[in-house]
Amino acid sequence: MEVRYVPDHSVLSVVVGSRAYGLENEDSDVDRRGVFVAPTRLFWRLAKPPTHVEGPLPEQFSWEVERFCALALEANPTVLECLWSPIVEHATAAGEELLSIRGAFVSGRAGQTFVGYANAQFRRLDPERPRWKQAMHMVRLLLSGLHLVRHGEPLVRMDAHRDRLLAVRRGELSWDEVDRWRSELTARFDGTGTLPAEPDRRRVEEYLASTREAAL
Repeated sequence: MEVRYVPDHSVLSVVVGSRAYGLENEDSDVDRRGVFVAPTRLFWRLAKPPTHVEGPLPEQFSWEVERFCALALEANPTVLECLWSPIVEHATAAGEELLSIRGAFVSGRAGQTFVGYANAQFRRLDPERPRWKQAMHMVRLLLSGLHLVRHGEPLVRMDAHRDRLLAVRRGELSWDEVDRWRSELTARFDGTGTLPAEPDRRRVEEYLASTREAAL
């Protein structure tokens, strides 16, 4: 019998992307990310449950809870921003608890991961033929990461920066202006700020163990 991990075992579903950032237009997709908890007994088999599932809705992607926690502990920008999305479409008790411990995933390594990911993407862009939407999202990622380093949580809604970011997407800023903005933001990552040196792995493992036990 086929196991429908999503939506049958989903504990959290949020909207990410332009609609969560406040940068959408009439053509923007609805990008959904989520977390599911595979029934614990399935891990006793030789064939293990998947670490992630795509769909069933368009632009929907979900992680199994253990994989999600591991990525969040590594300060993966995409995963961390899921925990602070302003648009939560579905959350069970396990999903609500995951949101309640989101601060346990945050550590000083977040600055490196956000900057590293953004700058790697920038290096792949061709200044002669830039993909402006991608350039906008890389600047947005730096803004989000800088807020995380300084205030303990990523900045998801970009209301204060909306006009300038949209100008980047429309190609109204020159490549030199965008690259200068990127450089200025990168230079402001001057330490861990308010973040602890390491995430609270013990708290996360306690959550994972209790979630596994509840799924027996």
